[in-house]
Amino acid sequence: MKAKTLKQDKVNIITLGCSKNLVDSEVLSGQLQANDFNVVHENKKLDHNIVVVNTCGFIDKAKEESINTILDQLELKRRGRLDKVYVTGCLSERYRSDLETEMPEVDAWFGTLELPLILKQFNADYKSELVGERLLSTPKHYAYMKISEGCNRTCSFCAIPLMRGQHVSKPIEELVKEAEGLVQKGVKEVMLIAQELTYYGLDIYKKRELPKLLDALAAVKGLEWIRLHYAYPSKFPMEILDAMNRHDNICKYLDMPLQHAANNMLKAMKRNITREEMSDLIHAIREKVPGICLRTTLIAGFPGETEDDVEELKGFLQEHRFDRVGIFSYSHEENTSAHQLVDDIPAEEKERRAQEIMEVQQEISLEKNQEKVGKTFKVIIDKKEAGRYLGRTEFDSVEVDNEVIIHSKKKLTIGDFVNVKITKAFDYDIEGEVV
Repeated sequence: MKAKTLKQDKVNIITLGCSKNLVDSEVLSGQLQANDFNVVHENKKLDHNIVVVNTCGFIDKAKEESINTILDQLELKRRGRLDKVYVTGCLSERYRSDLETEMPEVDAWFGTLELPLILKQFNADYKSELVGERLLSTPKHYAYMKISEGCNRTCSFCAIPLMRGQHVSKPIEELVKEAEGLVQKGVKEVMLIAQELTYYGLDIYKKRELPKLLDALAAVKGLEWIRLHYAYPSKFPMEILDAMNRHDNICKYLDMPLQHAANNMLKAMKRNITREEMSDLIHAIREKVPGICLRTTLIAGFPGETEDDVEELKGFLQEHRFDRVGIFSYSHEENTSAHQLVDDIPAEEKERRAQEIMEVQQEISLEKNQEKVGKTFKVIIDKKEAGRYLGRTEFDSVEVDNEVIIHSKKKLTIGDFVNVKITKAFDYDIEGEVV
């Protein structure tokens, strides 16, 4: 026993779910490291003795993955491989009392906004001077930057406000300082994330100030790409696009989840927008920023969805030809207003519809990629794999979008920008040579 106490603790942080969770894990890592803890992300060596599982509680599949991960860690603890298992994040926030009963072996549970309490568990101090400081778990040339927490929207399918609370923006000067710190670490691209980007600033500045934030971030020397994720379409502030046009380092890229296209579905989802208004908005965005890449996310199998609704959604995709599309099967979440509806579509049918919709998008994606053949793009090198380099254009975000497969006789440096002439197109990737 005595020898064990002399050995320094090593903390492994496992992150599940979205990029917002990843940022939370990085902040926790930075605080622990500042308190002289040895801390690692997703440690494969298993030479740590404490684990923190940062869970996701968004939809059924994510919840299942979180629970399985906790059970795996508890099994390691039972076998004497771990001293402590702590759980934080969205699942813990939402179901803590149930989980405490079902998994008493977990040493402590924490919610989404309880960082100081987690640190207290480690007898560590919360260092407020470290605002924006974190231990990056991404490759050093890109990072996610959370500009606000929580959401005030009331979409009927979404449990995020239950887990993340109301919308709270971070001040512009704090975010600029964070961006400057990231650049000093070698970061060239930041992806701005929030539950809802367009709401930014309403709580602290009494008006939407995302354009002002973008102007301030665009002025940070060394920040080459700024990318926008998760904009809400209803009452979309077009001034965001003016900022995009003003600055070369704001990617012509917008991730705007629309969820559906049939008006009865949009109404049931409480999206505060109609198909016609969405169409007008898409045309206006493309007119204002020619060549912009539009990414959207959709839901298949919402309660009451008919085959006609699915056909309408497919037609909407063919009409607007989005550059990127992601799709979820509907998950019936407790304490959301949609939970009062009958979840009347079987899981296999939801999956079938999602697949059918994605097949329409797959064809559009291939056609759009074929249009790039013969053109040259500025590409950031993300990694080397199987003897070739993989990178992205400004029209592609990390992990969710297309990759550029690059052939080069010369050695390329990860994180550098190169010009690539596209020679081949696939459904979701393009291939080219350095010029």
